[in-house]
Amino acid sequence: MAHPTRTALTDVRVFDGRRLSEPRTVVIDGPVIGTDPAGARTVDCRGAVLLPGLIDAHIHLGGRDTLEKLLLHGVTTGLDMATWPPQRLAALRGLPGLTDIRSAGTPAIGPGGPHSRIPGLAETAALLDPADAPGFVARRIEEGSDYLKVVLEGPGEGGPDPSVVTALVTAARSRGLTVVAHAASPGAYALALDAGVDVITHVPLGRPLPAADVAQMAADGRVAVPTLAMMEGTAAARGRAEAFGAAVQSVGALHRAGVPVLAGTDANSQPGVPAAVEHGSSLHHELELLVQAGLSTVEALRAATVLPARHFRLADRGAVEPGLRADLLLVDGDPLADIRATRAIRAVWCGGVEHVPA
Repeated sequence: MAHPTRTALTDVRVFDGRRLSEPRTVVIDGPVIGTDPAGARTVDCRGAVLLPGLIDAHIHLGGRDTLEKLLLHGVTTGLDMATWPPQRLAALRGLPGLTDIRSAGTPAIGPGGPHSRIPGLAETAALLDPADAPGFVARRIEEGSDYLKVVLEGPGEGGPDPSVVTALVTAARSRGLTVVAHAASPGAYALALDAGVDVITHVPLGRPLPAADVAQMAADGRVAVPTLAMMEGTAAARGRAEAFGAAVQSVGALHRAGVPVLAGTDANSQPGVPAAVEHGSSLHHELELLVQAGLSTVEALRAATVLPARHFRLADRGAVEPGLRADLLLVDGDPLADIRATRAIRAVWCGGVEHVPA
């Protein structure tokens, strides 16, 4: 691991969110992207492609090795969708040179869904009364949560009551928090729409989303994080690989309707989850699945850079521009011609700290 210095990347083609630039020079000045190459160490990139550091919009943290795996694969920001207790999360934040984390902290769950059986979670996360919602949101803010995660289930499946979900959304909005809803079944998806959450993560298996739900997502300005890598793994684990096709169809429909689609994987290392999804490498697979679903390569790259930065209010990253964090990914090949080129990693910079794969 190298310490941040002024580095000039010469003869590099830059993805600007729409296209690749002609070969030019990009300056890394400490932890940010600079403009002055004077005195800089020079790295001849020989026409390689420079991308913003990738953002995985749905992960679950393990230990420090989680961050190391993410970074190895060019994922410089991870949006964690549930980690508790607060001290465990705090120990993984702000580690110099490692993937930067935002997190929901402790999620809100119902009294009888699958998440209520996770040891130690139900005691702090299960909500039964709408009147408890403001206090729950206040505790998450005190613990440093960056947004609120609500785990929804279909009718009769033990998730939080719709009145509780609505109260949580109202309380979170009053405190300026984005609300993310876990919704992996058609009933849960409908509940998320009715409650007015900001972001819905996952898409159901087996049956495409109804056209009315897709239209409502677009009309209400909602954001989708479909986690196709997880849905593909879940379908296979259930012995119903064919059910994954519906998830792909849903993503295509959401995208065509103008719903922002973000790249998130549900990467995790927890026992008992529906499918084991590797940190880091899975985001590259997610990009490939998004292209399979109908996004262009440019749109898939935006789904892992500028769009999650925009919708999760990360104004200091997601693009290669002076003054932003020096979160960068240098790859061989042209990912606009073949999205699989994102896997050909030559170097990664995270907050200006350089990492070169072994």
